[in-house]
Amino acid sequence: MHFVFGRRRITINMPTRAGLMQTIRQRFVSGRGFALATINLDHIVKMRASTAFTDAYCSQDLVVADGRPIVWLSRLAGQPVELMPGSDMIVPLCELAVETGVSVAMIGSKQEALDLATRALMARVPGLNMVMRHAPSGVFDPSGAEAAAILADLDASGAQLCFLALGAPKQEQLAARGRREVPRVGFVSIGAGLDFLSGHQVRAPRWMRAVALEWLWRTIQEPRRMVPRYAASAAILPGQVLAALRLRRR
Repeated sequence: MHFVFGRRRITINMPTRAGLMQTIRQRFVSGRGFALATINLDHIVKMRASTAFTDAYCSQDLVVADGRPIVWLSRLAGQPVELMPGSDMIVPLCELAVETGVSVAMIGSKQEALDLATRALMARVPGLNMVMRHAPSGVFDPSGAEAAAILADLDASGAQLCFLALGAPKQEQLAARGRREVPRVGFVSIGAGLDFLSGHQVRAPRWMRAVALEWLWRTIQEPRRMVPRYAASAAILPGQVLAALRLRRR
């Protein structure tokens, strides 16, 4: 399953959770870094408006589907993929880090949220080695000097897995830069995942997620931010349906 932006193509190259975990395990063991992005309709909207964001996405080694519309589009295209939100990847990846002796870092959100998320993870994943957590400033620029200093600290920490909770496009742009400057680190962009873990944001109940109503929950929680976002995503959906049907015919 892929999405086209001019002459650029973003492919969901990790269609299954089992395949993703096997690939990351191999990377941990071999000491090879990676950048993992979770594509959704909001990201597609942003990439249509920003070549810089598209460039950052093209630098990601692994891309998975985040959001049921992406999963539905993949089925329509005859190239089904599994749903893998970044928030759901945190605990399994931490468990894999413990199994393979990999230390972990977290960048993003606020310091209080990072501290609470660390406590939650340590309780759920015994043996987790959290060696760095950093909350960037409110004017953080992935291409600036602050990012360079953070990546230098990350390199010095010895972490091999780094969760980025900066929101799109900053987290994907920092991951793309990190792949060049700290190539042994695996970067995972998780959006609001750390805020969910810390309790700073409340995730939709499991039953709402099961019936594809998480969007409604998030809209009720943050209407000013989410209504424009979901409206923009809905606006591009008919075109994406047509593109999926063309893929199916091929």
